[in-house]
Amino acid sequence: MTVTEIMAELKSFGSESIKKILLKHGVKEPFFGVKVEHLKTILKKTKTDYQLALDLYATGNADAMYLAGLMADDKKMTKADLQTWAKQAVSQNISEYTVPWVAAGSNYGYELAMEWINSPEEHIAAAGWSTFSNLAALKSDDELDLPGLKSLMARVAKTIHQADNRVRSTMNGFIISTGAYVTPLTEYAMSTAHEIGAVTIDTGDTACKVPDAADYIVKTRARNNPVKKKKTVKC
Repeated sequence: MTVTEIMAELKSFGSESIKKILLKHGVKEPFFGVKVEHLKTILKKTKTDYQLALDLYATGNADAMYLAGLMADDKKMTKADLQTWAKQAVSQNISEYTVPWVAAGSNYGYELAMEWINSPEEHIAAAGWSTFSNLAALKSDDELDLPGLKSLMARVAKTIHQADNRVRSTMNGFIISTGAYVTPLTEYAMSTAHEIGAVTIDTGDTACKVPDAADYIVKTRARNNPVKKKKTVKC
């Protein structure tokens, strides 16, 4: 399929009701309001396609950008590709899901996450913390920099309550993911979660609730015992 054909199909799948919901969740124009199940219908036709994913992302349409993340060949993504994607990820679902998914599956996930969390731009910093969350869930413990992750959790404990809104959210998610999926750091993650306490996040005109990190870690590990890493974070 070509970009033109895919964009036409995305438009045909568009829903005003879905669009209204997504707007409340930080997705920004332009987009059609396409359900993920319909994106996956298109994905069945295209499969993984590095160049087509880049071209779709470059449209700036949030539906196409999300589809690009599902379609991307993560290992073929260059550092420059990922930097461009992070910069252009102004929609919340793209900065906190699409870009981190692909970055975590690439050859540059940890390196770029370390860079992104220091960005003064909220959506880029959020993408960095989400990338760390995905790395924790994907990579085996012996592939991870455990002292580095521990240091990052200490940083979260010191700075989360002063961080930008979406950065607070993704920092909280990082503590949860590390505690749930990185067994050698679970105890430290729980201690950090208790130290942080309640995290206040503006979720806008939505019913979304901020998960309590300690409770969420316990519940996740209870469901996933013994701990099994995720095969993919894309969904």
